[in-house]
Amino acid sequence: MPPAADLGRALCVITGASRGFGRAVALDLCRLVQPGSALVLVARSGADLRAVQAELTESEAGRAGLKVEVVAADVGKVESLENIMRTSREIFNDEMEKIILINNAASLGDVSKFVKGFTDMAEVDAYLSLNVSSAMCLTARLLQAFPPHAGLRRCVINVSSLCALQPFRSWSLYCTGKAARDMMFKVLAEEEPELRVLSYSPGPLDTEMQVEARTRTADPSIKKTFSNMFAQGQLLTCEASSAKLMKLLLEDKFTSGEHVDVFDV
Repeated sequence: MPPAADLGRALCVITGASRGFGRAVALDLCRLVQPGSALVLVARSGADLRAVQAELTESEAGRAGLKVEVVAADVGKVESLENIMRTSREIFNDEMEKIILINNAASLGDVSKFVKGFTDMAEVDAYLSLNVSSAMCLTARLLQAFPPHAGLRRCVINVSSLCALQPFRSWSLYCTGKAARDMMFKVLAEEEPELRVLSYSPGPLDTEMQVEARTRTADPSIKKTFSNMFAQGQLLTCEASSAKLMKLLLEDKFTSGEHVDVFDV
């Protein structure tokens, strides 16, 4: 079967949508959904979100009737999840045939120290709340709010990383969070056979997180690796990686629950 020409009439919820990879995904999705679709963009920076909202509203899709709502929120907080769900329920309509959730919000965590330096349980708990608990609880709330029924397809994307599979010295928080999320979504795929679940590793992206990695990483060899990748122009643009994710969504051939790397697309 050839890939679909578009993603149909969809409700798309994207966390971490104000910049970087999340913003690129929002821009791509707006071009691939049919008129009558809606995007809910979530991020901590309200000003950046509103700028993306304005760009989408003024786009061809926006002029054709695409609805774009923004929720300025920290997804690590319960009230933020409630706001996201309230907005999603209000903007959804019965003519929509697809729900797409992009769990993109994440932070690198403190990469300036090694595992033995994490003695503060509150610091670790706060990291896991933002990077693991929020993705699990938002996904669960969305699946409950929009249960399966004839004519509605549901798809959940976990923005993953090579760090979910390989240990990076001094990146214990990030590796732990990404590995936990990958397994969580594998379990979800087993529990919900009709649901489409994908953990997508977007690759080394030219983002603010990469700047942090190059400047704050404690392990000298890991730090040098990222510095060399930047110097040699090996970082990917968010747009190029997002295009690969769109290809996966349109083809819809991935095994639900699997981890797919950008370089394998």
